[in-house]
Amino acid sequence: MSSVTGMLPRPHLRPPRSGATHTSYPENCGSLVRMSSQQFRTSGRSSKRPLQGRDAGAGTGFLFCLATIASAVGLAATYYFFVRTTAGQFIDESALVEATVLGGTAGRASTEFLDMLPMLSLAIAAIMVLFVTVARRRWTAAVIAVAACIAANAATQILKLLIPDRPDRGVQTLVLNSLPSGHTTLAASAAAAVFLMVSPRWRPLAGFLGSTFAVATGVSTLINQWHRPADVVAAFLVVAVVMLPAGWLILRTGNSWNVWAGYGEHWAASRLWVWLTVAALAIATFVAAYSLIQVMPGLSTDSTIDYFWAGTAFIVIAGYLSALGGTWLFGMAARKG
Repeated sequence: MSSVTGMLPRPHLRPPRSGATHTSYPENCGSLVRMSSQQFRTSGRSSKRPLQGRDAGAGTGFLFCLATIASAVGLAATYYFFVRTTAGQFIDESALVEATVLGGTAGRASTEFLDMLPMLSLAIAAIMVLFVTVARRRWTAAVIAVAACIAANAATQILKLLIPDRPDRGVQTLVLNSLPSGHTTLAASAAAAVFLMVSPRWRPLAGFLGSTFAVATGVSTLINQWHRPADVVAAFLVVAVVMLPAGWLILRTGNSWNVWAGYGEHWAASRLWVWLTVAALAIATFVAAYSLIQVMPGLSTDSTIDYFWAGTAFIVIAGYLSALGGTWLFGMAARKG
């Protein structure tokens, strides 16, 4: 073995020059080291893009589709129960009849509000959308939001024509179809357009104020006996079906400004607006449950407006639940800053 070893040529080792502090390597050694280091970093990185680096709306198309389908199913279920069944017709019509108890001052105030509503809704939406469009140059988002707003109101009018009149289920009611509510659709779609146009940090506030405006509109139509509670709930669902896909398109085409840094970055992004929405939902759920329990067979009550309060609670639940879901979904889908 020693003889074989002695026959092998020994590598020529150049002694380091005086004062040298480094060891000499082959010329391509540096590139190999860099390649190995880069491969190591690449292999240790997840194949999925981190949430921090995702574009606005990326990877959330399924959730938006799911929410849109759920809204459409809710619209169909609202129509079936409150229009096609005896129990639903009775609850809906009783709420409308009992609304006469709140006539007088409340009725006159709601009538004045409803008379001003079309111009008020259009003015609010136009001013906000125009301001944001011009100030922030969000032209594509403005086109999508306005088109969706028009589509939602057109869909409501088409549904009014296509949905059959109320069948006779033994409930004394007007047979003409009034579902969905046009006034509520106008108010809710205008609020939704503003919600889509503003920056993510403004959306918690816009969601709360917009849903409050839409809920007030829906309750006013009930007090004024223009619409039943189910008509208002259906209007919220129509707006959701149209506005959710439009919102996803705005996210995908507005990656540069749809940036969400989380709650607390701005006073409009405070969790206060979310907690106010949750509180309204909790109160409305309690009112609805309590009112319906009072009119259950075998229970006596001196109140004559339990169905009205239950119907009002249904409107509040539908309006604020839409706001809460929209705020969560758009906050999650926005690009993280």
